[in-house]
Amino acid sequence: MRRWMRRLHLGLGLGLGLLFALIGLTGSALVFYTGIDAGLHPSLRTGQGGEAPGWDSSAWDQALATGRATRHDPVGQWTLEATGEGGTIPARYYAMPGHHGDRMMLWFSPDGRRILRAQPWGGYAMSWIYQLHMQLLAGETGHQIVGWSGVAMLVLLASGLVAWWPRGTWRKALAFKRDAAALRRLRDWHKLTGLVSLAVLPVLVATGVLLALPVVTQTLLAPAPLPTPTPTPAVGPVIGVARALEVAHRALPDGRLVFVDVPNAPDAPIRVRMQVPGDPQTRFAGSYVWVDHRFGRVLAVRDLRRAGRRAWVDAWVRPLHDGTVGGLATRILAVLVGLAPAVLFATGLLHWLRRRRSYRAR
Repeated sequence: MRRWMRRLHLGLGLGLGLLFALIGLTGSALVFYTGIDAGLHPSLRTGQGGEAPGWDSSAWDQALATGRATRHDPVGQWTLEATGEGGTIPARYYAMPGHHGDRMMLWFSPDGRRILRAQPWGGYAMSWIYQLHMQLLAGETGHQIVGWSGVAMLVLLASGLVAWWPRGTWRKALAFKRDAAALRRLRDWHKLTGLVSLAVLPVLVATGVLLALPVVTQTLLAPAPLPTPTPTPAVGPVIGVARALEVAHRALPDGRLVFVDVPNAPDAPIRVRMQVPGDPQTRFAGSYVWVDHRFGRVLAVRDLRRAGRRAWVDAWVRPLHDGTVGGLATRILAVLVGLAPAVLFATGLLHWLRRRRSYRAR
């Protein structure tokens, strides 16, 4: 059994180790990707430090008007982000429906009157790294490769643990001999890196699998689908974004605004995304209010607190994966653990090469 596990561990490590290292390194870079991206574009700090736009701020409608003046696609969708901080208003423009469709990322001035930056998703450094991590720049095929390779990595970690599991004393099994031969030191570095990261790395990998493979997530967790409000007849004037936000706020008064989706389709509602108390997701929160953009009525509400146990479990997947679950400390931990696959691949490969060379020299 142990011998078979060692062969399995070696085969998976040599065959997929480089891919695991790439996914881990890019994942570490993405833990603070919004902050890094902001640091790479200091010109966006214009107006930083002021008050964040409130629910009834005119900046929301002004930003939408400014954006629509530059884009005239009748079926496109705008998503405005509430960061909770003063300064620029981030936004996304989807020319085609769907979260993974091509989109333009924009940053509006605090008053919404000017576009300070506009770049396609995947066309600037941090979004390119995000795409590389999520789909290897290969679209849906890349999603599948990343997801199923994550399953293989869980097998790799489990086989490594079984192959290492001590038969004798734990003290000897956990020892690191600094004055030992290079081959032994490489093995010890590989062993200890794997053991130290074992408490967190499987969690990062497993949640990554669930994010990359929505079908698997649906099968395992089966969260209730989001409501689908009945379309409103495309007749009469439309309400503004600020008005829709006020209506949504009354529906979930203890919610914190995160995103607002404004479709160009004349019969589609405005969707307001919020974080309610207890929701572990600070950015991609799990509560929604759909507002009729003709008459300002609430069409549907999805309060995560009433969405069922499986929806709550699903809500923990992303914050566990990106490290935001425990604030700054767990984010730093996620960065460090994300480096582990590269260290494991390097030490494992060097150990295998040196051992192979020593066998040939006999």
